[in-house]
Amino acid sequence: MRITGSCQCGDVRYEAEADPQAVGICHCTDCQRLTGSAYRVTVNAEPNQLRLIQGQPKRYRKIGDSGLPSDQFFCGTCGSPLWRQSADGEIGLRLGCIDQRAALSPTHQSFLESALPFVFDISGLPPSRDD
Repeated sequence: MRITGSCQCGDVRYEAEADPQAVGICHCTDCQRLTGSAYRVTVNAEPNQLRLIQGQPKRYRKIGDSGLPSDQFFCGTCGSPLWRQSADGEIGLRLGCIDQRAALSPTHQSFLESALPFVFDISGLPPSRDD
């Protein structure tokens, strides 16, 4: 699936070929900290099919428990997390920055042992007064 995406401020824009069957939720503590949220939703992209259209993201290199690097790319202006690239070149695009995100639904989740207890059922929460 051909997708486009950008950071919040629009300084960084990209296009890529993404696999709509490879959309995952990760509950690991690294993903929680890197997103500032309860989990991260990622869409796999073909390594040679990610193309920057505008801007140049910043990179943060995280060394995983495996000892291998995981490069996190984000906008240096607004801080939006854009994608991750593993040591073997695998790319995981951050769902929230993809323009076509409503067409992509998670197909799996990982690191459930680190999941925050509330994430599995928020259906009973009332809407905020701002909605």
